Amino acid sequence: MQGKGPGQEAMETPRAAGLAGVVFALLLSAAIVLIRLGIPEGADTVTPQAFTDSTRQGAVKTALALVPFAGIFFLWFVGAVRAHVGAVEDKFLATVFLGSGLVFTATMFGAAAAAGAVLAVAHPAGTSPGLSTWDFGRHFAYTLLTGYAMRMAAVFVCSMSVIGHRLGVLPRWLSVLGFLTALTLLFVSSNVPWAELVFPAWSLVLSVHIMVAGGRARSRLTASA
Repeated sequence: MQGKGPGQEAMETPRAAGLAGVVFALLLSAAIVLIRLGIPEGADTVTPQAFTDSTRQGAVKTALALVPFAGIFFLWFVGAVRAHVGAVEDKFLATVFLGSGLVFTATMFGAAAAAGAVLAVAHPAGTSPGLSTWDFGRHFAYTLLTGYAMRMAAVFVCSMSVIGHRLGVLPRWLSVLGFLTALTLLFVSSNVPWAELVFPAWSLVLSVHIMVAGGRARSRLTASA
């Protein structure tokens, strides 16, 4: 069996990055939607008694089951994108890009743990959590998600857009989209419900672009072989 050359090995990275990014985007979107539906934010009409509904609890349980896998695919996505971009001479941007991705993952896990705490205080079945416990857990989960995780996501998106623009590995429209996404996550997500969905949406667009670009490069390599 003939071994792969260096060029062939390098060409596999964009495809892996794209697939990992697509899976991450879908998993994170589903988790955010389920958390928002199961534990509404800023709705005075939603009382602790409403959370005893099995539908709400089921939505939160499903979201919590998805979050670890979203984190795993995001880390794979980060590593694969770094390999696709290649060596970055600006160590500052490279460090910010990697660091913000790791902090985002940790904070996302923290938000999931807080949401799990809200779920735990609703037991035993048929009882409702106390008002103070309910409010604390609900606000803590959303503070971690929208106040911290999404701001780290904004830094991640911005640094990736700058790197992609400087190295020419991203088209201008995608870099501009990244900057707009970063601004939304930085200043809007903590005040506007559902705004955090722009992050998985950007990840999905970037992943599709990487897959398409990788496919074109692979076709050119095959044609020149």
